[in-house]
Amino acid sequence: MSYFVPPCNYGMVEHDLSRSGQCHQLNFPFLERLNLKTVIYLSNDEPSQPFLNFLLDQGIDLVRPSGADEQTNPGSPMSEAEVLSALQVILSPQYYPLHVMCNLGRHRTGTVIGCLRKLQRWNLTAIFEEYRRYAGSKVRLLNEQFIELFDTDLVRIPVEHPAWL
Repeated sequence: MSYFVPPCNYGMVEHDLSRSGQCHQLNFPFLERLNLKTVIYLSNDEPSQPFLNFLLDQGIDLVRPSGADEQTNPGSPMSEAEVLSALQVILSPQYYPLHVMCNLGRHRTGTVIGCLRKLQRWNLTAIFEEYRRYAGSKVRLLNEQFIELFDTDLVRIPVEHPAWL
C-alpha cells in the first residue's frame, strides 16, 4: 500500500495551483499525483539534488523569479521585482498545473499568494487570515505590510489568464 504525504504547509490556492514548503523524497509520490508542469521556487537557498532529480525525471520546469538576487537578508521581505516576476508566471496558463514553494511555505510563498489574493480583490482581512494560517506563530508584520501596500497596477495581466482571475 502506498502512502501519499504532502509537503509541509501544503494547500490548494486555485484549480491546478498549489503551495507548500520544501519538498522531500517522502513527498515525491504525492507531487507526482499533481501532474505538475512547473514549480516556482522562491527560496534563496539552492534546491536539493534529490528534488532537482525528481523534477528532471518528471519533466517539471523549475522557475526562480528574477529579483531574488536583490535580497541580502533571508529574513527580509521579498523584493517587489521578485513578487512581480512570480505573479507573471502564476498568471500565465502555459505553466499550469503549477506549484509555488519556499523553505517552509510560510513567508515568501505567503507574500506572493497574498499579493495574488489582492489582485483577485480579496479584502485584507481574508488575505491576512490565509497568510496567518500558514505562518502560524511566525507571522511577519513586514510581509503583511508589503501585501497591504502592494500596487496591483504594476502587474501586467496577460490576455490569456486563468479563469479564476
